[in-house]
Amino acid sequence: MHDRRAARPTGRPAALPVAVLILLVMLAGCTSAPGSAPASAPSAPAERSAAARWQPAPGTDWQWQLSGRLDTTVDAPVYDIDGFDHDAAQVAQLHREGRKVICYLSTGAWEEFRPDAARFPTAVLGKGNGWEGERWLDIRRTDVLEPLMESRISMCAKKGFDAVEPDNMDGYRNPSGFALTAADQLRYNRLIARVAHRHHLAVGLKNDLPQIPELVGDFDFAVNEQCAQFEECEELSPFVEAGKAVFHVEYELPVTRFCDRSRRLGLSSLLKKYELGVWRQRCPAAAGS
Repeated sequence: MHDRRAARPTGRPAALPVAVLILLVMLAGCTSAPGSAPASAPSAPAERSAAARWQPAPGTDWQWQLSGRLDTTVDAPVYDIDGFDHDAAQVAQLHREGRKVICYLSTGAWEEFRPDAARFPTAVLGKGNGWEGERWLDIRRTDVLEPLMESRISMCAKKGFDAVEPDNMDGYRNPSGFALTAADQLRYNRLIARVAHRHHLAVGLKNDLPQIPELVGDFDFAVNEQCAQFEECEELSPFVEAGKAVFHVEYELPVTRFCDRSRRLGLSSLLKKYELGVWRQRCPAAAGS
């Protein structure tokens, strides 16, 4: 995801009848002061901001590429790419080709290979999350993490991205090295959503299926991995019911094992390889469509 002045009259006005003066006083009481907003205005900026954000609809096709040279020729209206690895010129190129662009960031785990890695104090770094060079973050330490994540999300906004995909948003369900609770996760996930919205970016909820009922109102879409393999796809229905896209990938199941259900549920489903390169396989069109 702007000053006006009124001329001040000179001279002394002629005297007015008492009845007219009373009428003017009554009208003044119903009129906003110069430069002030109407009484109903406090909610208007938030409403305008929400309306201005991109809102992907259920079933929107997409491409997710986090490794290798960016291929902009894939026929998909939405690209999800790494926020650090791509610059404003690449985002602008995708926009010229009519694509919306999502900025991938890790907000729940530290990555030793990022340019801002040294800004994270050791005290907030937990156990490894299963990927080389990555460790869970102590999401309770919002005093430390909020300014760091604000800086990252601001980077996405300055590069012209339309949205953010914040990854590793379910540390409370993993052996993070910290005693994280579901309440800690809700608080942190909502914080990330607020920061993204502050920068006029849409934001997606990554995985964290158990908290979807509480978070669907805070996020603009969802990103999910392997809900079909783990028989969890129905849990994503609140997003679709709210008119919000669910961008979904499987890695180990053939499309014949999940595409029929994906279509019924309104998911935007792909088969990808774990390295998330260019290759993707879309679900085939339904028979008769």
